This record gives sequence, C-alpha cells and structure tokens, in this order.
Amino acid sequence: MDSNDTGVGGVVGLAELAAFLERHPKVLVLTGAGMSTASGIPDYRDRDGVRRGKAPIQGPDFRNKETVRRRYWARSMLGWPTLAKTLPNAGHRAIAALQAEGRISSVLTQNVDGLHQQAGSNDVIELHGNIHQVVCLHCRASYLRSEVQAMLEQANPALIGAAAMALPDGDAQFEPEAMEEFHVPACRICGGMLQPDVVFFGDGVPRERTEAAEQALSKADALLVIGSSLMVFSGFRFCRMAAAARKPIAAINRGITRADHLLEFKSEAAAELVLPLLTRRIIGMPLEQ
Repeated sequence: MDSNDTGVGGVVGLAELAAFLERHPKVLVLTGAGMSTASGIPDYRDRDGVRRGKAPIQGPDFRNKETVRRRYWARSMLGWPTLAKTLPNAGHRAIAALQAEGRISSVLTQNVDGLHQQAGSNDVIELHGNIHQVVCLHCRASYLRSEVQAMLEQANPALIGAAAMALPDGDAQFEPEAMEEFHVPACRICGGMLQPDVVFFGDGVPRERTEAAEQALSKADALLVIGSSLMVFSGFRFCRMAAAARKPIAAINRGITRADHLLEFKSEAAAELVLPLLTRRIIGMPLEQ
C-alpha cells in the first residue's frame, strides 16, 4: 500500500501519484482538514486519527440550548476573523491547476473554509457546507458571515479584540466568564435563529448534497483522498462506495486513515509539498509559492 518510490525531490509516492492520475483521467478528489493546515487552519485530529481537544458542539444542542448558542457565537466572534484572512496554500492551487487541465474531475471537500474556490477550483461539492454563510432556520434568509460578525461586534463590544487561540473552522479557545451577558443576534427579517450554514456533528448531510457527491463518484474512475483521516463517516462512506464499485483509491495523508485497508497506495508527504511537484511533473506548470 505505501510507496517506497521517492520520485522527484525525495517525496515519497510522487511517481505513483503521477502514474495514478495518468491511468485514471477522471479522478474525484476528496479533501479534509489536512488540506488546509498549511494555510494556518488547525486540524481536528493527530496522526493516529485521535480527536484533539473537547468534543465538538452537537447540532441539536446548538438549536435547543441557549447556553450552547451563546458559547458557539462568542467563540466564533473571536475565531472567525482569523479564518476569514486565510489564503489558499500551494496544495489548493495545485488542485485547481490540475482540474483546469482536465487531470481531475470534481472536488469533494469535508472542509468548510471555501479555500478550494478561492484557489480557482470549480465544481466543488462542500459536503459539510461553508462557514462563510449563515442561514436563518425560520425564514431561510441567507447572510454573509461578515454581516453576522458586524452584528456580533455591535451587540458585544466588550469582546472586540479579546485574545483567543485559533481552533478549527473559525472556533477559538475562549470561555467568557459572563456568558449570560453575551448577546446572540437574531435574523433581521423575522427574528429567527441564525446558524452557520454548516453540518454540525450530530446532523446529517443534506440529501441533495449527498446525491451530488454520489453522482460525482459515479462519473469518476478513481478516488484520491487528500488530508483526511476519514474518521467521520460522511467522508469514509465514499471510499466504501468506490471500493464496492471496484474503483481504485489512493491517499495523501500524514497519518492513518480509516480506509487504509482499501487504498491502492498512500503517500504521507505533506499535501502542500507533493501536489505542486505533482502538477509540475504532469503538466509542466510551476506554481507560485
């Protein structure tokens, strides 16, 4: 499964990755948090696939418990500005270049950061939504997250500029002492509850999104997983589907994956390192670092 071919520049698996794309011109790429760590966004798990930190907020708790909503939005008020400033890394740009050259078909991402689109990729299926969008759960009005940030800061000026360590997906390590004084903004149209347009833990991926991902896999002739341990079933299921359809699966991931037993091979090189080299090798296109 693991490659011993160091390829160009001593990167493990580079030659096999290039051969994989050459053999399979319709590759579906599935990306996870490890895709964006080089952009400064922390990931959720260590190399053994073990989750770091506290358990994530559950969707039902967010909607049913005011204290949970206050905690989420207080931390997000401090963490989202850092996420909003992140830029695509060399790995994102390499995927966009490969897609533009017809070397991969679609991009299916577990990430909510929008960096694939910012890098120039098209036909991106955001399995878990996009953190830069907010929706009213009552009237379905849509807001930019930047609009909600302004609402949060206007309602909670004492927290503006408070120091907090960045956590995955715009969260922050912060526990306000007077949480009951934190004001959560409501929909400006109907006064309804606002929720980031993402799939929380404990919630299901919307059916239309799942169907789009399944259709993309059905059209693909192989699957390439990048930066995901696949410990979350919503991503792992596509590896199981690909294996059931006898479609080859490869991975670029620093550490174990839940699908290691299904992989044709895996490179443990950093995605932001190996993908630009892969792009240069396949299409002769050096990418700006």
